[in-house]
Amino acid sequence: MMRRPARPPHPDTVSGSPRTDGGRQAGTTPCRKIAAARTGVPYDEPVTSNTSTRHDVHEDTRATAVPDPRSWAGRLQRFGHVAPPRTDTRERLVPPFAQPAPRLRALLGRGPWPADRVVGAMGWLGPILVAVFAGALRFWHLGGPRAVVFDETYYAKDAWSVLRLGYEGSWPDRKIVDPQILAHPQVISLSDPGAFVAHPPFGKWVIAVGEALFGLDPFGWRFMTAALGTLSVLMLCRIGRRLFRSTALGCLAGALLAIDGLHYVMSRTALLDLVVMFFTLAAFGCLLVDRDRARARLAAALPVDGDGFARPDHDAGTYTGMGPRPWRIAAGVFLGLAAASKWNGLYFLVFFTALTVLWDVGSRRVAGAWSPYRAVLRKDLGWSVLSLVPVALVTYLATWTGWFLSDKGYGRHWADGRGGTWSWIPAPLRSLWHYEHAVYEFNVGLHTPHRYQSNPWSWLVLGRPVSFYYQSPKPGQQGCHSTAPCSQEILALGTPLLWWTACAALVYLLFRWALRRDWRAGAVLCAVGAGYLPWFNYQDRTIFSFYAVAFVPYLCLAVAMLLGALLGPPGASEARRVRGTVAAGALVLLIAWNFIYFFPLYTAQVIPYSDWHARMWLDTWI
Repeated sequence: MMRRPARPPHPDTVSGSPRTDGGRQAGTTPCRKIAAARTGVPYDEPVTSNTSTRHDVHEDTRATAVPDPRSWAGRLQRFGHVAPPRTDTRERLVPPFAQPAPRLRALLGRGPWPADRVVGAMGWLGPILVAVFAGALRFWHLGGPRAVVFDETYYAKDAWSVLRLGYEGSWPDRKIVDPQILAHPQVISLSDPGAFVAHPPFGKWVIAVGEALFGLDPFGWRFMTAALGTLSVLMLCRIGRRLFRSTALGCLAGALLAIDGLHYVMSRTALLDLVVMFFTLAAFGCLLVDRDRARARLAAALPVDGDGFARPDHDAGTYTGMGPRPWRIAAGVFLGLAAASKWNGLYFLVFFTALTVLWDVGSRRVAGAWSPYRAVLRKDLGWSVLSLVPVALVTYLATWTGWFLSDKGYGRHWADGRGGTWSWIPAPLRSLWHYEHAVYEFNVGLHTPHRYQSNPWSWLVLGRPVSFYYQSPKPGQQGCHSTAPCSQEILALGTPLLWWTACAALVYLLFRWALRRDWRAGAVLCAVGAGYLPWFNYQDRTIFSFYAVAFVPYLCLAVAMLLGALLGPPGASEARRVRGTVAAGALVLLIAWNFIYFFPLYTAQVIPYSDWHARMWLDTWI
C-alpha cells in the first residue's frame, strides 16, 4: 500500500504556531495580535510620502518567489505559465504614496534619504505655496467695488444682526439702508423685532466674524469668505494628495481651484454658498482620513506568513473592530455646520453617509470577510450612522443658540401655551420646528421669475452665469479712458476651459468607476452628485448657477485625475511620459490663460465695452 505524502503546513499556520479557536492563534488575544502586527503596517500614523512600504521591505522576496510545485500555478509552469509577483494585502488596504523618482535621488545624491526628505516636505510645502497664491488673488482689492453686491444686501445685514442681537433683526428697505451702510460715518438703522429669513443662521455667523474684526464694510463682510476660499484650496491640495497618493496631482487640483472663476468670485462675495462648500469639503477630507485609518486597523489584524506577506483572513475581516473614529465624528460636525448654513448641506450628509458605508464594505471584502455587508452591519453601520447623523443634528441645533436665548427672534414663542399631541416636546423646539416648516414652504415654493435664473442642465456647460454687479461708466469717468462707454462687471462665471474639461473628466470618471471599479472615481462622483443632482428636483424653482460652487472642488479633482491618466500609467515608457506631460501641461496653461482673460469680469475692472463684449462667448452670458 502506497503511503500518502505528508500534507504541507495549513495556510493558517503562522510561524509554526497552529491556529485554533476559529482561526486565532492560541494564547493570543485579538488586541495583542493587532498590537503586535501594527508596528509593521504602513500609514497607521498620519500618512507621509517618506514612509517605508512593504515593497521596499520585500523587494527581493517578490523577485525570487516561486510557486509551490503542488499548486495549480506550479503545475502550469511546465506549460509556460509565469506566476505574478506576490502581493501584500496590506498594500491593497492602504496603498503607499509614490516614491521619489530615480532621477531625483540621483540629483540629490547620498542615497535615498535626501530625496525622501524632500518629497515628505513637499507634502505640506506644495499645498501651502498653492494656498498662498490663492490667498493673494482673493484678498487683492477685496473691498472693491465699494458696493452691496447682489445678495450681500441680505446676508451682510443679517450677519450684523446676529452679531448684535443673536438673531436676524429687521431692516428698512434696502434702497434706503444700503446707501446708509456705505456712508461715512455709517448710520445703522437695525431694529430688534425678528425678521423671517430663508436660511439657517450659521453662515451669517461666519460672515459676522469679519464684520466684528473690520466693521460693517465691504472688506469686513467679505473677509471670511475670502479666508474660507483660501483654506479650501489648501484642503483640496491635501485631499487630492491623499486620494491620488500623489503630491503633484493634489497640488494640481488645488491650483485648478485657485484659478476657477466661480470659486474666485464666490470667495470675494458675502454669500452662503461658499460657506457650504468649505464645510462639506472639510467633511470629505475627514472621511478620507477615517477611511485610511480604518483600513490600517484591518491591515494590522491580518495574519502574516513566513515570508512576511499578509493575506486575507475571514476572521480579521469580519470581527476586527475599528475602535474610536474621531475623524468620522469631525465629519459629522462639519456636515452639521454646512446644513446650518444652507439646507443643501443636508444632501451631502445623505450621500456621504452612504459613501462611508460602502467604503467599509469594500475594506472588509479586501480584508477577507466572506459576507462584508453582514460584517459592516454588525461592526460598522451603527457607528457610521451615530457618528454622522446624530452629531450633525446636534451641531445644527447648537447653531440656533442665539435664537433660543432671545425673546424677539422670529417665531420664538409660537409654541408657548399651545397644547396638542406634541405638547410633551419643549416649546422652544416646537417653535423652531414651526419656523423651519415655514422656511421649507417658502424655499420649495419660490417661483418668482429672475433675469439670471437657470436650469441645472446648463450649469456644467456654463449656460447662464449670474451677473452680481454691473456699471457702465461714461468716458472720462470712474477710470473709463475710452471714447465710448465702458463696462464694469462681476460675473459669477467658472473658468470656461476648466469647466468644459471637467465635463470630459466626469465621463472618464464614470468609465473608471463603472468598468474599472476605481473607488477614487466613485468618491469624486458621489461628491459631485451630492452638490448637483438634488437641484434637478427643483427645476421649476428660481435657482441660480452659482449654487454649483458647492461641487467645484470635486470638478477640479476630476480634472486632476484625468490629467494624471494623460501623464501615463505606472511603468510607462519615458517617451509616453514626455508626450503626456506636454499635453497635460498645455491644457493647464490654457486654463490659466483663460482665467487671466476673464479676470477683469471677476474683479469689476473698468474695460472698454468692446473688450467686455468680446468676452461674452455665449449669447446667454449677456
